[in-house]
Amino acid sequence: MAAGSPKALWSTSMELIFVRHGRPEQIQNSDGTPADPPLAEIGRDQALAVASWLSEESIDHIYTSPMRRARETCQPIEKALGLTASVRDDISEFDRDSSSYVPMEVLKETNRKAWERMASGAMSSSPETLSSWYTTTVTQVEAIVRVHSGQRVVVVCHGGVINAYLARCLDFDIQGFMKFDVDYTSVTRVLASEAGHRSVKSINETAHFRNQPHLMVR
Repeated sequence: MAAGSPKALWSTSMELIFVRHGRPEQIQNSDGTPADPPLAEIGRDQALAVASWLSEESIDHIYTSPMRRARETCQPIEKALGLTASVRDDISEFDRDSSSYVPMEVLKETNRKAWERMASGAMSSSPETLSSWYTTTVTQVEAIVRVHSGQRVVVVCHGGVINAYLARCLDFDIQGFMKFDVDYTSVTRVLASEAGHRSVKSINETAHFRNQPHLMVR
């Protein structure tokens, strides 16, 4: 096999399986402390559904954001796969320190302007803050890639994190990186080779809801 052939380029690739967290509760703290909401009841059911689906695959490792909604989504996945997740601080969502959490579908109905800002990736008035979060997030995912050559790894995280890494793979402008709607507990797959090649295999898989349509939240 020639060194530059397509098969050679992907011979040591690994697969990243991003799982967005389940639907959280809506929380608004008047004292300014971070909201960090737990999963709502439907979010717990969504987590069980995706855990059951992933149990049919061969997974080598799990990583999770430290935020509560990600950790609670990860728990049934850990149980289904018989693995213990590694917690990575730098795959937290951009709203980590916010005192309120309003699910995007609720925000869209109640505060359209705020939803449009979030959907466009305008999570901060400071371009430096956006750039720092984006760079840190992508760098952390790349660190995961480097230590799991040839393996399949689940990363339980957030819509912003998933979009940030897709933007890196697809060469999107950082200022408009929120290109994809990723549903609660949806699965997004990226193939990553040691040579630096990145291929988006799928975005927003929701086959685990095929017999439970009530779990789909738009």
